[in-house]
Amino acid sequence: MLRIAHELVEAMVAHARADHPDEACGLIAGPEGTGAPKRHIPMINAARSTTFYEFDSEEWKQVYDQMWDNDEEVVVAYHSHTHTEAYPSRSDAGIASQLGLPGAHYVLVTTKDPDVAEVRSFRIADEVITEEPIEVTGAPEAVQSYKFAHTPDSTVYDCS
Repeated sequence: MLRIAHELVEAMVAHARADHPDEACGLIAGPEGTGAPKRHIPMINAARSTTFYEFDSEEWKQVYDQMWDNDEEVVVAYHSHTHTEAYPSRSDAGIASQLGLPGAHYVLVTTKDPDVAEVRSFRIADEVITEEPIEVTGAPEAVQSYKFAHTPDSTVYDCS
C-alpha cells in the first residue's frame, strides 16, 4: 500500500495537468530506508511526447546526487497518461524495470478528463505489474478533482 500525503498527490496531479498534452514524469523522495514519501521532484519529460515519457539523463544525475547528499531514496516514480487509463503500458513496465527501483511505488495519473484525474499506484518488478491501494493522509477535505481506482475489485474512491 502507498501511504502518501494529499499535498504530494496534488503536486503530482498539478504537474501532470501543467504538462498536458505531453506526459509528465517525476519522483517523490523520502528519507533512506523509511519508505515514506516526503519531497516532490517534478522532472522534464525528455521525450516531450503525448504517448511516452523519458527521464532526462542529466537531470536524473543531478536529482540522484541531491538525494544522495540528503540521505534520501526514490519512494515514488510517477508519470501521466494523457489519453489512456492510469495503467502501465508494456513500455512503462520496461522503463520501471530498467530504473532498478524494486522498492518504489509507480504512480500513474491520467489527465484525459480535464476535470478529474485518475490516480493509481503499482509495484513493478521484472516487468510484472501489481496494483496496490493508495491511502491519502492529511486533510482529505482538501483533496479534490481526482479519484483513486484499485482493481481487481474496481472500487473507486471519489475524493471531493
